[in-house]
Amino acid sequence: MSFERTVLLPVDADTAFNLLTNPERLRRWQTVAGRVDLQAGGSYRFTMAPGHQASGTFTEIDPGKRLVFTWGWEGSEAVPPGDSTVYITLEPWDEGTAVTLRHEGLNPGQSSGHADGWNHFLDRLKNFAESGQAVIDEWNAVPQPEDAIVSAEGSLAALQFVLNNVSATELRQATPCAEFTVSQLLDHLAGSISAIGKGLGVTVSDDPALAPEVRIANIAQPTLEAFAAHGLVGEIDLGFAVMPAKVVASILNLELMVHGWDFAQATGQDFEIHPGHAEYVLGLARKTVGPEQRASGSFAEETVIAESASSLDRLIAFTGRVPAGA
Repeated sequence: MSFERTVLLPVDADTAFNLLTNPERLRRWQTVAGRVDLQAGGSYRFTMAPGHQASGTFTEIDPGKRLVFTWGWEGSEAVPPGDSTVYITLEPWDEGTAVTLRHEGLNPGQSSGHADGWNHFLDRLKNFAESGQAVIDEWNAVPQPEDAIVSAEGSLAALQFVLNNVSATELRQATPCAEFTVSQLLDHLAGSISAIGKGLGVTVSDDPALAPEVRIANIAQPTLEAFAAHGLVGEIDLGFAVMPAKVVASILNLELMVHGWDFAQATGQDFEIHPGHAEYVLGLARKTVGPEQRASGSFAEETVIAESASSLDRLIAFTGRVPAGA
């Protein structure tokens, strides 16, 4: 069994190929995070949605014309990594490029499920190629996170959407963190994620010259991949302290979600998080942030707001910030 569909993109073949292979472009329509070694025999890993990772190997690469790679899902017995194959061909048409995706090696049930997924993402590819504007993918909402790593992936998706819309002129603007401008908060966040990545054994390269979304994505992807491999048991050496992995995961969640809200507030954007997800991170915060952390200055005293406030507003208030409208 196989799935096949063609979409017509109003861009040239090289641009279309870039949309299909460049991690920064892939994040606009398909992935939360992605690692790509674009060469024959090179591997890839895509976080297609929080908690759902596809991986495989590139077998054919003809830029602007053809791309072939093995496909499967991490943790799946039905379609494990390398168990099926995706063929993508690019052909010129009058107004751009025809992109045909064929997925082979699936049984009837698997083909039906993958058809739903590919149709969803190919629609998003077509819309992005036509408009040039990324839109939030509802599949990245995490109503009830399975664990803190999946939660962090969901928070990263929301954070990256905000950062993608931060302009160069907004880097000097103040944030709800009184001591940080947007640029300084980016430095802080990059440092926090990098420290966790290094504690997990990842070689992290931070380039402050990159656009905000690209900079943070380049650090977050290897860190979250390493965290998934490590799991939530045991400890992680952050250099200044050795902490339980669960505590480090909670810290990462707070960094991604709360600072995502900070960036949104500073730049006049909405920060879209499912209420159940915000409630989950609030639960992590209550287990992680205590009097010692507030006394050290890492967190201000909790802001008092109504019990009926949204989950996100209660999380923001717990960290000592003042929610919008409070």
